[in-house]
Amino acid sequence: MQIVGYEPGSPDEPATILVARNGAVEMQSLNPGTELEYGIDGRHCAGTVEKKRHDSCNRDTAPYCDVHSSVWPCARCRGDCAMPLETCYEEHAIYLAAFEPATFKVGVTRSWRLETRLTEQGARLAAHIRTVENGRTARQIEAQIANDIPDRVDVKTKIDGLDSVLDTDRWEALLDPYDVIETYAFEYGLSLDQQPIQTTSASGTVLGSRGRVLLLEKGETPYAIDLQSLVGYEILEGESESERQTSLGGF
Repeated sequence: MQIVGYEPGSPDEPATILVARNGAVEMQSLNPGTELEYGIDGRHCAGTVEKKRHDSCNRDTAPYCDVHSSVWPCARCRGDCAMPLETCYEEHAIYLAAFEPATFKVGVTRSWRLETRLTEQGARLAAHIRTVENGRTARQIEAQIANDIPDRVDVKTKIDGLDSVLDTDRWEALLDPYDVIETYAFEYGLSLDQQPIQTTSASGTVLGSRGRVLLLEKGETPYAIDLQSLVGYEILEGESESERQTSLGGF
């Protein structure tokens, strides 16, 4: 078996991992209270998934090898492109997002999937600050704002703030210069009284998920797993020795 993908968690839906077994893909829902008992083994390219069928690849590079990697043209776009995708011509929203305790970012997405994009990232609060006619214009405005507000927040930073309280005063001050169209507040059903330990594991009791961050508990210790870091791993039924040692190390 191999973990070949994931779907982020939102306030309404738990995260999901895609598990390939003999060419078929099963969706393992990560509902709170679910007991995971997978040991992780070697890691290699996750291949491709199409219509719940898995085309495997044994190349060593993970999560994807050169053959199965794809580059999203918008990933580093700053509005200096020729709008190569059909989606570039759709209406776009520019937003600000907040993560505990006081980490903020600017971003863009197609207007119709704004709320989805925010929960994919695990935002706690957000504000829609501008609507424009296409993706190129949105990227140009984003690049200008990014001189003052970062346009990326790494997963480790998000995990580091999970047991913190959001600084709403700083958030309100950040929004003050903008003509805010709409604001959002998201609750993910997580309550932590200690900093979770970041690890790579697929065993423990699911506490919940927030974007691509999965929270597991083992031995009364919370662990945070970046779901993307699991993609490509072969998994075995039953917790591995290394994962048992990780759990003990939490004490």
